[in-house]
Amino acid sequence: LAAEIGHELPSTDAEELQAWFTEGANRRDLDLYLQPFEHTIAVMQSREHIERVAAECVEDLAADGVVYAEVRMAPELCIEGGLTPDEAVEAMLAGFDKAKADRPIEVGLLVTAMRHAARSTEIAEVALRHRDQGVVGFDIAGSESGNPPSRHLDAFRIVAQANSHITIHAGEAFGLPSIWEALQICGAERLGHGVRIIDDITVEPDGQVALGRLASFVRDRRVPLEMCPTSNVHTGVCDTIAEHPIGLLRDLRFRVTVNTDNRLMSNTSMTNELVQLHEAFGWGWSDFEWLTINAMKSSFWPFDQRLRIIDEQIKPGYAALKAAGLGTSVRP
Repeated sequence: LAAEIGHELPSTDAEELQAWFTEGANRRDLDLYLQPFEHTIAVMQSREHIERVAAECVEDLAADGVVYAEVRMAPELCIEGGLTPDEAVEAMLAGFDKAKADRPIEVGLLVTAMRHAARSTEIAEVALRHRDQGVVGFDIAGSESGNPPSRHLDAFRIVAQANSHITIHAGEAFGLPSIWEALQICGAERLGHGVRIIDDITVEPDGQVALGRLASFVRDRRVPLEMCPTSNVHTGVCDTIAEHPIGLLRDLRFRVTVNTDNRLMSNTSMTNELVQLHEAFGWGWSDFEWLTINAMKSSFWPFDQRLRIIDEQIKPGYAALKAAGLGTSVRP
């Protein structure tokens, strides 16, 4: 794709390029993590390229055993070649549809506005115009520094008043105020990352655990946490997977889900995330089934279709793995 448009990449060798992206992402800082995206954005400026990227994304997810995914896209980053935000979204959805046709996977699109920009109301309206074609919700993403969720309150109100869905990147690089704003001011149904909710939880020397008011609210309301362990290591949330708050949050029965964040930048997959969690916490198939059902129950797909995927694909899939006695490191 880069060769077709004359864009210079750090390397034209696939393995070297993957290593460059991962090294660039693994710098323990969210803003540094975001820098390599200039290259992926550069090759997503035409309908044909966006459609191909979308189709190959679905192909990769299906090959990894994923049966349902919600993929984020920021259409305002795909208009330098003359496309409108609507056309960029339409190309993404066309790519999804093409790849889904002969694979056992469903994919929804989360239309995402950039939190440092001033186009969120426009992008929210784009999301709503395509809600019947595969857009399942709205989000904001990008650098959290100086860009609180409340800056985009008008966009969230547009989405909420249209009875559509909202998830918000919050509590990744910034702490509890970001989470509070996302939930209490902007109406988030889920938290993208939300890992800093751990700052409102105290573990005493004797092992007793005390939840603050915000952490209690998140747990009591069953707010889904879209946790991304590998990405969080790369952005400096924690040093290792074993130190990731997901272990404690799962033990405390928060509605934890496991996600990849960005597969390319972090060189990861759902399989890789689960294997690392097994190695760090000793989790097995029953734990992963619980996490997978959490994610499906928390999705923005229609309720009856969520139940169908759980009953017809997720539960039978895990039952087969348990019956076969396969080791946890084998792909779920």
